[in-house]
Amino acid sequence: MESTAGDAMPDDTDLTPQDPDTELSPAENAAEQKDAASTQEPNPVMELALKDLQERRDTLEQEINALSKRKQQLDDELKANFAGQSDAIARRVKGFQEYLGGALGDLVQSVENLDLVVQPMVVQPSPLDQQPDNSGAASGSEATAAPAAAVADTFRPDEDLIRASLERFLKQPDVYADPWNLRRSIDARDTALLEDWFFNQGGRGAQPSRGNRPRNILVSAGLVAIIGELYGDQFQCLVLAGGPERLGEWRRGLQDALGLGREDFGPSSGIVLFERPEALVERADRLEERGEVPLILIDAAERSVEIPVLQFPLWLAFAAGPGERLDDDDLL
Repeated sequence: MESTAGDAMPDDTDLTPQDPDTELSPAENAAEQKDAASTQEPNPVMELALKDLQERRDTLEQEINALSKRKQQLDDELKANFAGQSDAIARRVKGFQEYLGGALGDLVQSVENLDLVVQPMVVQPSPLDQQPDNSGAASGSEATAAPAAAVADTFRPDEDLIRASLERFLKQPDVYADPWNLRRSIDARDTALLEDWFFNQGGRGAQPSRGNRPRNILVSAGLVAIIGELYGDQFQCLVLAGGPERLGEWRRGLQDALGLGREDFGPSSGIVLFERPEALVERADRLEERGEVPLILIDAAERSVEIPVLQFPLWLAFAAGPGERLDDDDLL
């Protein structure tokens, strides 16, 4: 029995465990090395895809940051602008409130200063209403003729100069004349109107209209030229025509006939245009206080002459004839 067991287990048998690597075949070793190399070397397609995704991600992040900053900026501007506009509106409302309060205060003060008591009108009896007596007929006629002669003789000392100017106006127009000299010509009826105004009315009175506004303006330009020679810079022409359109015609007509510019029309210039008689009277009063002479010209569309205008030494009102066309605003 012992000899049999000894035969089954020979003495040269090696029971030491073997290393697994040493047991692989050369083919298996080559495959394993190839797999290891493939895991270590990256794929170029994958690298390009990852790079593109990374660039898109960076771009999106930049756009998101820019949009966030823009949103914050818009929010700040909206808050600032709303606050600024609110302050501006509040200031405007406050300013209008103060202006309205001041205007109402001035109006109340003006109403308080009004003289609401009607002043009695004193009418002086006319010499024509008195019964003439035979004994004093000669003395009465002399007394009534004296005031008229005094008025008519206002321009008698300058008669030669005035008549020479009127004769010059009848000749060919001088388009190159100096400013404030008549550059157009007028006819005999125009000079007759001016002669009557100078030597019969003494520079104060109404004359019949020449049929239309341009013709009246041309006659007035001749009058302004003569008054300018008589008084120099010591006079100012005041034109009353109730409406911007009429005043525009007067300005253009006088500017063309006298060779004037826009600077010659204004409060401190030679010709001032007025729509309301109250402003004209106030300006004429200030001129007389400074020792200057106002020349008042009244458009034919004015239906009447205000009583305060009659106190001034030089005024000419054109009276519209029955066949003269009225302005559109007069027909309303």
